[in-house]
Amino acid sequence: MSALRPLVLLGSATLLLAGCADPSEPAGATTGTSSGTSTAAAPIAKNAALAAKVPAALRTNGIKVASDVSYPPMDFFASDNKTVVGAEADLDKALGTVLGVKVTIVNVPFDSILPGLQSGKYQLGVSSFTDTAEREKVVDFVTYFDAGTSLLVPAKNPKALKPGGDSLCGRAVAVAKGSTQALVDLPARAKTCKTPIKVSTFPDGTGVNLAVTSGRADAALADSPVAAYAAKQSGGKLEVTGDSYGNAPFGIAVPKNSELTALLKSALEDLKASGGYQQVLAKWGLQSGALDKFEINAAS
Repeated sequence: MSALRPLVLLGSATLLLAGCADPSEPAGATTGTSSGTSTAAAPIAKNAALAAKVPAALRTNGIKVASDVSYPPMDFFASDNKTVVGAEADLDKALGTVLGVKVTIVNVPFDSILPGLQSGKYQLGVSSFTDTAEREKVVDFVTYFDAGTSLLVPAKNPKALKPGGDSLCGRAVAVAKGSTQALVDLPARAKTCKTPIKVSTFPDGTGVNLAVTSGRADAALADSPVAAYAAKQSGGKLEVTGDSYGNAPFGIAVPKNSELTALLKSALEDLKASGGYQQVLAKWGLQSGALDKFEINAAS
């Protein structure tokens, strides 16, 4: 948020997630990609040199990844309402494979993830966090995906809303609590509005989408891959209007000065070299957000 299960086990890592259904496929798909076209699994494997650098306590106990599991196609529950699926979940799992460590994804409200990292409750936060200078004051980031903000509206855009300009002034706009859209985007827009924007804040992406489909909000602002997926899954009730804007990288949130930060960057580079990174994004139709290089604290 301004928000990338188990696959067949890859390498030697054991990846623990809630539920036992096979989450290797997007919801409703019968093959290895969201488009229904089968593709070969990427050759993801343990990197022994990187695995040896994982702190001993984490090799024993595994890594807890905090994620708001309400943000398809990045993180969401499968039809069993237990198994976590999505692009970021697949990426979490792949990184665990490379580092030779089990990964457990914990469902956490978005605005509670960073405090949980600071307190030591979780080792990583992977939940479509836009890497911002403000957030870098409390955590470090390792970038992995590029996304912008999109405007989600009812089908046929009855109020002719636009992503830019003053189109949203005086309108009810839904956003996720703690998101960049809520904390940065709408406050900046409000400064130029003669009629205030009526901001409706929800704890998760599900609430944001329902606000628009139910008519409680005129529109929603969300990360571009999430808005596109919501429109696709809405049965024609929602659509994305205009182009996305404000593109910036998502980052894996890590406690300040953690030994994992540099390791994650190296693990992502290993995934990219093997083709595993591209495989995860292609499975969910997110190739356009692939990064050419991964950075630590890119905002600063």
